[in-house]
Amino acid sequence: MSAQSADLSRCSLNTATVKHASLPEAVQAAAAAGMGAVGLWRHQVAEHGAETARTIVEDAGLTVSSLCRGGFLTAATDEGVRDAIAENTRAIEEAAAVGTRELVFVVGGLPGSSPEAPPAPGTDRDVVAARARVADRLADLAPIAAEHDVRIVLEPLHPMFAADRAVISTLGQALDLSAPFDARTVGVVVDTYHVWWDPELRGSIERAGREGRIASYQVCDWNLPFGATALNSRGHVGDGYIDFATISSWVRDAGYTGDVETEIFNEGIWAADPVKTARTVAERYAEHVAPHL
Repeated sequence: MSAQSADLSRCSLNTATVKHASLPEAVQAAAAAGMGAVGLWRHQVAEHGAETARTIVEDAGLTVSSLCRGGFLTAATDEGVRDAIAENTRAIEEAAAVGTRELVFVVGGLPGSSPEAPPAPGTDRDVVAARARVADRLADLAPIAAEHDVRIVLEPLHPMFAADRAVISTLGQALDLSAPFDARTVGVVVDTYHVWWDPELRGSIERAGREGRIASYQVCDWNLPFGATALNSRGHVGDGYIDFATISSWVRDAGYTGDVETEIFNEGIWAADPVKTARTVAERYAEHVAPHL
């Protein structure tokens, strides 16, 4: 199936994929490629203000599929807890203002950790306690999200990011943390880069569907060899090892009918023309994902 003949109304360009484009440039690239939505990042929204960012998207005929990101909930100090609640309250308000219900949460790594760095002296290595604090902060934030009709969307990250970015590594863990809350208030994202390896993935997607918790489906490929960092080694759909036909069919069978975001962190792709990148995203979605939804 070609991008010209495919229904791209569910295809969304996460603006991280065209990192060096301005918000208007990213939105226009998505619109020119025929997509129906964009996923926004908070720093871009802050550059324009939420209302202006929303207008930029709507004037292009698109919708906002999600806002990235909230989270970082593992702080162990009273000050850290207060800061996390305050910052995530702002994120919830921004999601509502920009016109999306879906606020993606990366829950945070071990307290005191730094991305891709050795542990600092005094780093708290108690991952069990860190996960418990994630549950506590969700209990604090869920009523605020419900008040604004915004859903906290938990994103499990591949286990190699557990130390510094997310102590939640599987979709099953994310669903367990979501369980105490209404599905309209706390859900999950299925991100192929982070969960494709999980032997329990099919059952977890089925469970997420039964519980009505799939809030987003994000796609990109697992490419080898890694570049300078694993984080920035994602690839275009179809260039790596992930079985998009199977995972997309599981997501479909679970009842998900929302947007499908392509979110790629890759220095080479960031350096490319954003219009060409958006066109490639649409073509790969049409070939590898859309036929199985």
